[in-house]
Amino acid sequence: MQVCIYPGSFNPIHNAHIEVAKYVHEKFQFEKIVFIPVFRPPHKDLAGFDAENAFHRLNMVELAVKDYPFFDVSAIEYTRNKPSYSYDTVVQINDIVKPEGKINFIIGTDAFRQIESWYEPQKLKELVNFILFIRENNFDETPYIKLKEKGYSYDLMQMPFNDISACEVRNRIKQNKNICDIVPLKVAEYIKNNNVYKN
Repeated sequence: MQVCIYPGSFNPIHNAHIEVAKYVHEKFQFEKIVFIPVFRPPHKDLAGFDAENAFHRLNMVELAVKDYPFFDVSAIEYTRNKPSYSYDTVVQINDIVKPEGKINFIIGTDAFRQIESWYEPQKLKELVNFILFIRENNFDETPYIKLKEKGYSYDLMQMPFNDISACEVRNRIKQNKNICDIVPLKVAEYIKNNNVYKN
């Protein structure tokens, strides 16, 4: 069985996340793509990444993917209740699922550029094939080819760059602007009903 995971902070999940996962499913025909909201990302400013925020992010991802039979959500990092290291997650999934070949790991090019600063990168690259989606204008593959030469395997998705960011969503919310054009409707309703990101 081939495994494809989509880890991320999803703070909050938005339409570009869904479009990326749909594109990957269509291209690679994975049985399931598993979204994994991190509990607390080790590479980001931790302001706002508390237990309540993690709870809301997990709920929003579940709502966003509910209507897609080829998407699933894992609380594997949420239940760990501590900073989330991708290597630990991949090892745990590898032990449970016993996948066919490497675990496929969806990641943006911006995050992948920093991969050598992650926890246990040399061990991680032995277990994972990265599926890269472009997160920048005027994309140049040169830095990524250099990582491939170091043993990091990846597939580059040739999909148009969609410039939506979770930061933009949060800023709109704080400014009381409409977000229904950039996040799934159920997520927009959840954010409104639970007063998420207002403080």
